[in-house]
Amino acid sequence: MACDLWLVPLVDVLCHSPDNPFAEEIAVYDKALGEAGLPPVPVYAYMPGLTGDVAPVAGFDYDALHLLRRAHLLQLSGLAVTPVGELGGDYEQLLEMFEQAAQQSHLVWHFDHAGSYVPVDFPAPLYDDGLLEGGGGPLGSSHGLLRDLESVAPSIGIDPANPPMAPLPPIGPTTLEEPAGPILHDDSPFARERHVWLGLHAAATRSLAQGSMIVFS
Repeated sequence: MACDLWLVPLVDVLCHSPDNPFAEEIAVYDKALGEAGLPPVPVYAYMPGLTGDVAPVAGFDYDALHLLRRAHLLQLSGLAVTPVGELGGDYEQLLEMFEQAAQQSHLVWHFDHAGSYVPVDFPAPLYDDGLLEGGGGPLGSSHGLLRDLESVAPSIGIDPANPPMAPLPPIGPTTLEEPAGPILHDDSPFARERHVWLGLHAAATRSLAQGSMIVFS
């Protein structure tokens, strides 16, 4: 099943428009951030090159996303990061065994199909009743996501200071039941994890550079 990542530019031409489709979500995020003593979602008066258009930045399948999360949990817990051909029950066991570590990870503690990362730096994902209502899930930090990606990168054979080129984003939205596009040729036993890593890394770096929100769909 396919999972898409979209970048939502946090510029006033979109966020301050009466037709902003993300107005309710941003209000919920602002409330959660405020209750945690954090600044609200930043909205910029002007960003060169950004018009307010929402665009896809990456796509991959859910199992591959869970494989990368599995690798990160193993690495966080001091266990050997070993490749597996298919996602088995060990990922669920890892989540149960290391739940506290999982809840501190912006990469792991996030819904597959919904929720956002915002360009505000905070140590652990936020989750409360307001965020969970409607299936939005925990709110992540783009800074925190990037830190997690840089941490797990060496375990799957990626130099975070000089990563490979990211795959091209999907041409358009994919449905939940639709398979994700093919991954780039990669002889690594962690090819699927690396494909997801590159997509998430592109999203996180662009989120911080452009002042954009990352949205799962």
